[in-house]
Amino acid sequence: MKLLHIDSSVLGENSASRGMTAAIVARLRAEHPGIAITRRDLAAQTLPHFTPVLTEGHPCITRNAEILDEFLAADIVVIGAPMYNFTIPSQLKAWLDRILTAGKTFHYTEHGPEGLAGDKRVIIASARGGIYSEGPGQAIDFQETYLRHVFGFMGIHDLEFIRAEGLNLGADQRTAALASAHKRIAAGVQIAA
Repeated sequence: MKLLHIDSSVLGENSASRGMTAAIVARLRAEHPGIAITRRDLAAQTLPHFTPVLTEGHPCITRNAEILDEFLAADIVVIGAPMYNFTIPSQLKAWLDRILTAGKTFHYTEHGPEGLAGDKRVIIASARGGIYSEGPGQAIDFQETYLRHVFGFMGIHDLEFIRAEGLNLGADQRTAALASAHKRIAAGVQIAA
């Protein structure tokens, strides 16, 4: 079994999503001894904006293929996705641009696009400064809605979100939100939206 661990937060040790992905990966490692884990830190090893037209032999062609191959080989993908300005970090978008590949993760049919990556389990650690899962904030959540659409386009419809939100609404709220998220991770229950 292979697991791909993706982090995209630029906050280093202060990142809520990084702590959550580490806990999820640790739980999965305990459940599946011997699982092969590949980690990609998109903040430490940034990807340039996607450029699909490159000359043969360009180093980006090799890196893009490596990123796609990592994704295709993974049975489980754990992604740390903080909300930046109502959406995902640009680092995560650059990674997604490399895995959304016609003929590999989706193809077009006479009935429209069809996803080819539906056999993967994708768990997303979503960290948010405000509350966007309910109330007026729902209308401006372009983070989880975007991720649901992108992975759905690739055939992955049952994304698992573990969410810590309201992290910037005071120390007590942050502590409670992170404790709740980590409790769900540690409990070993199905992580759900």
